[in-house]
Amino acid sequence: MPQAKQGDKVQIHYTGKFPDGTVFDSSQGGQPLEFTAGGADLIPGVSQAVVGMAPGETKTVEIAPADGYGQRQEGMEQKVAREMLPPQVKEGDPLQAQAGDQTIVVWVKELGEQEAVLDANHPLAGKTLVFDLEMVSIIPA
Repeated sequence: MPQAKQGDKVQIHYTGKFPDGTVFDSSQGGQPLEFTAGGADLIPGVSQAVVGMAPGETKTVEIAPADGYGQRQEGMEQKVAREMLPPQVKEGDPLQAQAGDQTIVVWVKELGEQEAVLDANHPLAGKTLVFDLEMVSIIPA
């Protein structure tokens, strides 16, 4: 049976959890996630974990922050006037912001009546993550 190699397009189903078992994301019941095995499309821990898997195979991997969304970095939060944000925005929503000539993603961490706190750290930065992976298919490079 073929195994995924670095550079192959793969499709997987996944369930992302915290070490205590709390699920934060899953593709179960939906479309499988397609990406390049070993590529930069996804967090390194998942992208590398599928290399060597065959269709139908499952595995569970624990991913340290360095192979996930990185460590939280201090100084990545900023207070802004609430009126600068779209009226329908909610806490936890991602937004695009300009930093010089670069567009970055920030997350709405807190929403007050006058001010909001935006955080350029990914919400999962600094966290150890557990992924249950199921290889659905391999499209050789």
